[in-house]
Amino acid sequence: MKKLQTVLLVLGIIFLAVLLARVGVRELWHELTLLGWGLVPFILGEGLGEMIHTLGWRHCLSGPLRSISWWALFRIRMAGYAINFLTPTAALGGEVTKGTLLASHHRGPEAASGVLIGKLCFALAHLIFVALGALLILWRVQVSRPLWMAMLVSGLVMAAGMIAFLLIQKYGRLGGIVRWLAARKFAGKTLHKVADELTAVDQTMKRFYEERPWGVSLAIAWHLVGYSVGIAQTWLFFHLLHQNATWTVAASTWFLGMWFDLLTFAVPQNLGGLEGTRIFIFQAFGYTAPMGMAYGFALRLAMVFWSCFGLGIYGLLVSAPEVPKTRATGSKPVLGPGQNQEFTRLKGENLP
Repeated sequence: MKKLQTVLLVLGIIFLAVLLARVGVRELWHELTLLGWGLVPFILGEGLGEMIHTLGWRHCLSGPLRSISWWALFRIRMAGYAINFLTPTAALGGEVTKGTLLASHHRGPEAASGVLIGKLCFALAHLIFVALGALLILWRVQVSRPLWMAMLVSGLVMAAGMIAFLLIQKYGRLGGIVRWLAARKFAGKTLHKVADELTAVDQTMKRFYEERPWGVSLAIAWHLVGYSVGIAQTWLFFHLLHQNATWTVAASTWFLGMWFDLLTFAVPQNLGGLEGTRIFIFQAFGYTAPMGMAYGFALRLAMVFWSCFGLGIYGLLVSAPEVPKTRATGSKPVLGPGQNQEFTRLKGENLP
């Protein structure tokens, strides 16, 4: 897997270099300078979208994790955002990071369950978003029939995979294979331990779908709102470059770009793919390649900014001292052996 990610990363760098050579650095810089200070609200739009996505993720949590504040959950989400973007882990490293940070609030299967359900809802919303967008762009964009067919087939394959994963979560079958292997005579203690942990996660997810049947729908609804912020960003980009683009054109551009992002999710940082697909989209709508390249770079700058923000948040979260755990039946902190001895000594010194 790491070798594949490395190969995709190298290919992305090469493709990006080719695009820069063909478009021209000077032409790209000219388009970017036209944005001026308008680039600031464009970048902030990415953060606004992530804030709304956090509301969606909250509906995917269960048990004690639902009491986590929005601000704490937003910081955890942005830490995962940074790891996903800054490391070639195909959007997996950030999920592990979010699970670990959630577990620091409450240890148990609820952390893994919240991350898995949240990832599924985020992906389902992405697919639904581009499917709705296709209704707007199919009759506006002149794209070859083979390309449309390839996009349609790949979209259907992704939809089938997501639905299958949804059913696996709903009926608690994530650890089915591991449990089957653990039941065999050759299974060791490690495999039995993994099977037990996955069983706990399965039970938690199954209970989530039974007790909160509308949780997934609410999460997807909030994610759709979060994705819609990109339409305003795209309209702002056209406006800053003094292009008389309508909201329909801005929405169609954003929808089609999201579709390509869905197809190229495995490429680390979508390097080269983000810029190349935006050039294609802008040319399909009658705009220039440098403008499409500038749009892709503006999107990447927004991602870099919020990744740096998330990386700083991650550093603060992992360096923060742990708050002493409290007992379930009271508010007194659970003290370690050394702390108990010190407490007893001080108490004895203060006795009359």
